[in-house]
Amino acid sequence: MEVELMKKMMPVMSAVIENETLMLKVDETNSLVDVIPKEQMLVDSDQFSFVYILEINEEYTYLVLTAEIWQILKEAVNQSLSVVLTNHKDSLTLPMFNEELNYLIENIKGNSNYGEEMVEKVESTF
Repeated sequence: MEVELMKKMMPVMSAVIENETLMLKVDETNSLVDVIPKEQMLVDSDQFSFVYILEINEEYTYLVLTAEIWQILKEAVNQSLSVVLTNHKDSLTLPMFNEELNYLIENIKGNSNYGEEMVEKVESTF
């Protein structure tokens, strides 16, 4: 019998640059206490999102970065800013964020495997 594991999503509600740091803000109901950044990023081309992988109690949770915040992500990556996840109480630095995002952006440009619309969105933003 196959069991499908439910993927936990943690959407970024807003992104701002404060004090040379990109602050990714999530809902305060998301605890950051046991979160371990996995230093890896994926692409969800169906939802036009980048996904930074987190681990919470040995289970993956996906930090979802939708196209609505890509412009500020571009600014942060271009300035090589540190990236911090916050729920308005706690905060957590996300290592390898810029490197992973840069890698994905370069991989997506001109690559139809991600779908025409995703390629178009990435190329027009980044």
